[in-house]
Amino acid sequence: MRFRHRAAAGFPTLLLPLAGLVGLASPAQAATSATASYAKTQDWGSGFEGKWTVKNTGTTALSSWTVEWDFPSGTSVTSAWDADVTSSGTHWTAKNKSWNGTLAPGASVTFGFNGSGSGSPTNCKLNGGSCDGGTTEPGDSAPSAPGTPTASGITDTSVKLSWSAATDDKGVKNYDVLRDGAKVATVTTTSYTDTGLTKGTDYSYSVQARDTADQTGPVSGSVRVRTTGGTTEPPPTGDKVKLGYFTEWGVYGRNYHVKNLVTSGTASKITHINYAFGNVKNGQCTVDDTYAAYDKAYTADQSVSGTADTWDQPLRGNFNQLRQLKAKYPHIKVLYSFGGWTYSGGFGQAAQNAAAFAKSCKAVVEDPRWADVFDGIDIDWEYPNACGLTCDTSGPAAFRNLSQALRNEFGPNYLVTAAITADGSSGGKIDAADYGGAAQYLDWYNVMTYDYFGAFDKDGPTAPHSPLTSYPGIPQEGFNSADAIAKLKAKGVPAKKLLLGIGFYGRGWTGVTQSAPGGSATGAAPGTYEAGIEDYKVLKNSCPATGTIAGTAYAHCGGNWWSYDTPATIAGKMSWAKNQGLGGAFFWEFSGDTANGELANAIDSGLK
Repeated sequence: MRFRHRAAAGFPTLLLPLAGLVGLASPAQAATSATASYAKTQDWGSGFEGKWTVKNTGTTALSSWTVEWDFPSGTSVTSAWDADVTSSGTHWTAKNKSWNGTLAPGASVTFGFNGSGSGSPTNCKLNGGSCDGGTTEPGDSAPSAPGTPTASGITDTSVKLSWSAATDDKGVKNYDVLRDGAKVATVTTTSYTDTGLTKGTDYSYSVQARDTADQTGPVSGSVRVRTTGGTTEPPPTGDKVKLGYFTEWGVYGRNYHVKNLVTSGTASKITHINYAFGNVKNGQCTVDDTYAAYDKAYTADQSVSGTADTWDQPLRGNFNQLRQLKAKYPHIKVLYSFGGWTYSGGFGQAAQNAAAFAKSCKAVVEDPRWADVFDGIDIDWEYPNACGLTCDTSGPAAFRNLSQALRNEFGPNYLVTAAITADGSSGGKIDAADYGGAAQYLDWYNVMTYDYFGAFDKDGPTAPHSPLTSYPGIPQEGFNSADAIAKLKAKGVPAKKLLLGIGFYGRGWTGVTQSAPGGSATGAAPGTYEAGIEDYKVLKNSCPATGTIAGTAYAHCGGNWWSYDTPATIAGKMSWAKNQGLGGAFFWEFSGDTANGELANAIDSGLK
């Protein structure tokens, strides 16, 4: 995908969740009715995200709270939320907001901050006493993570879970059992049988230990379980893949949310969603915009389920909305896509230690807070051993090695896919990497058969950005879908592992006097978000198609010239894809479609 611009979220980019909780205590007098525990939830080298949890462990309400701690020199808080944070030298103080100071017995509240440096808090005090809530002894740490649960005795409606014990310096009191990130039981043993489940349904389980001071430790790894019985609901759209990209940043300026997939009717027309994009930094997969991904709160009318998010629920944002969508449309599978045009620069480093990269990706995809949301991973490397936004020199084998490492790490039960170049020219980007060798490890390729031509060549000649076939006068031989698919097949990629790409947008020039393709131009046509690019939903009315060439449409209106796909040209492309034996089609991206999803419907209808 060529155009990948993020709107400012109001929050800095954060990285891979680490999930480590550390309870801190000082030798100060004990605060017997409350505890405070600290978690470094994100770490990106030069900075981090930290969160404190204050819990009322007493029998009477707590009217206010103040948490104090020390940071080593060079470590500081740069911004905070849900508390008023101040400092005096290296000593930091956080006081409750007016609306979250009162805590009923058993209730808890969290506040967070972004920090610079690499130090950890010491000398924690809660309301003047120690943070462990029940002892004056210093150094009471939170328990360790229990072992990842194992599942046995799986039936239509139940599963038995077992795990190895956590450790704690004062002793473990009990364990919380989490199903799909939500607590379903608290037990004192290291096993639990969960009942009342739905037959033929996927679940994700993890556990968390609590010590005698009611401090909770980090969440364990998760195990995926599918109950027996039932039938796997076939997609309502036949046996072909119909996949759309959902952009993380679309919830800002574009105001496009997961619920739009429901209101447009698109959710019933697709089989898969690629959530774009996770970042690739320091050789690892990372969450990019954490606010949009899992913190943004939705009101009842904005959410898929019709239920409003609460301030203290464990998962909000796009991930929670996708969870709700999957509950409503069980046939939809969701993949987490990493990279893209903007974030592909990190793949070269990732390829140097492919196994470590794959392990980091699985840690993100299987984070206990959203492990049930994702069914696989998609890698969008633009481009292996070739140039995109930056140039990669990792060699022709790097992409195959990375694909193999991902399959080894994720195993056979996850989808592992890749978006790849559609440059079918001789000696072009398809020839630069071993796509044939990598295909054995991947479920399919999203072949990006668009963005061939556009106003990045400001003088033209005008040409369709997504030609299905070649045509007389095409500016570059091999820059069309048919040549790209033929080349990939020739390299040994099975046709069923190839998806044809459709752009839900057009590319255009201005200063054009010639209606037919091949005219000169003076620059990029005006676009809502970026010059030279416009959504189909706008172009269908502002500059209706005036002709077709090479299986796609073009339009000349005033001095502007645009090319884009319409329901009619998509129908032709889907017929071609079926004749070629392709596995289906995908598109970039949902928000370019009309409010009633006419392009997604054309893909669905065309592949039946």
